[in-house]
Amino acid sequence: MTIAARQLEALQTNETTLQIDTLAAFCKASGDTLRLAILRVLRHNAYGVLELSQLFEVKQSGMSHHLKVLAKAGLVATRREGNTIFYRRAPLPAEPALLDLHRHLFSTVDLIAPPPALQQRIQQTHQERTTASREFFEQNTDRFHANQDLIASYAQYGEMVTEFLDSATPARHVVLEVGPGEGGFLPNLAQRFEQVIALDTSDEMLNRSKKIALDQKLTNIQFVHGDTTLALEQRLVADCITLNMVLHHTPDPAQIFEDLAQLLRPNGVLLVAELCHHDQSWARESCGDLWMGFEPEDLSNWATTAGLVEGESLYLAQRNGFQIQLRQFFKPFTGAY
Repeated sequence: MTIAARQLEALQTNETTLQIDTLAAFCKASGDTLRLAILRVLRHNAYGVLELSQLFEVKQSGMSHHLKVLAKAGLVATRREGNTIFYRRAPLPAEPALLDLHRHLFSTVDLIAPPPALQQRIQQTHQERTTASREFFEQNTDRFHANQDLIASYAQYGEMVTEFLDSATPARHVVLEVGPGEGGFLPNLAQRFEQVIALDTSDEMLNRSKKIALDQKLTNIQFVHGDTTLALEQRLVADCITLNMVLHHTPDPAQIFEDLAQLLRPNGVLLVAELCHHDQSWARESCGDLWMGFEPEDLSNWATTAGLVEGESLYLAQRNGFQIQLRQFFKPFTGAY
C-alpha cells in the first residue's frame, strides 16, 4: 500500500470515528428523561442555569451537568447576557444525517405537553421577569429616556419605521402599538389609522403617552394598561401591530409573536424595530433590558412558528456599535376569518 493510500485510509477511519463519537454523544444526551424535558422547555425561550434548576427542582450542580451533556451533543447553545449565561436549543447541524436526527428529536419532544406543575413554574419565572422589567420602568422613568438615547433614540429610527409602515400598506382601520413608551410614534399612527390602541404594562409610561396625545389633540387613541395576554382576553384585533424596541424587555419573545399573530387580522402586518444581538452589558443595568438584542434568525424563527410570513428587512448601524433591525411580518389570508 502506498503512503498516499495509507493516509487516505487513516483520514477515512478518523472521519468514521468522529461520526460514531458524535452519534454516541447524541444518543447519550437524548436517552435521559430530564434532558428531554429540558429540550422541550427550551423550545422557544432561553433560560439560565438557576432558572432551569428552579423549573425542574434540581440542584444547580446537577442541572449544569445535564446542560454540559446536551451541549456536547450539539443540542443546546449558550449566549451570555451580561453576567448570566442563557441556554437555548442549538441550530440544526449542517451534516444531513445529524440534521434529520436533531429535527426528529425536537419535533417529537415538542409533542409532549409539560406537566401542569412545570407549566406553572414556567409562568412564575416569566412573571418574575416581567415584574423586574416593570419595576425598572416605574422607578427609572425620568432617566430611562436619556439612557435609551445612548443606545438608539426614536429619532434615529422613527422615520424608517414610518417608511416601513407605508410600504407595507395594511388596511388603515386599527393599529396596535405594543409598548408605546413615551409616545413618540403615536402621532404618526394617529394620522394613518382610524383607531390606535396603545398597550403598555407600565402605568407611568402609559401616562407619558397620554400626555403626548393630549398635547397634540390626538382623539383616536385608546390606552390599555396590560400585556398581550390581556389584549387576547379583550379580543382586540388590528390590521397592523408595531413593536418598537420592546422585545428585549419581554420575558418570552417567542410567546409575544404567538400572541401578536392571534391579534393580527388576515393580511395584516407586524412591524418590529429591535436591537441586533450585542455585547454591551451595561444596557441591562441602565435600561432594564432582559435580553441583549437578538439575532435576525431568532425573529424569523419565532415569526414562522407563529404562522407569519417574512417581508422586508432593513439594518441600521449606529455609531455607538449597536445595530437596529427593522422587520416586516405578514399574516397570510387563509380564506376564513
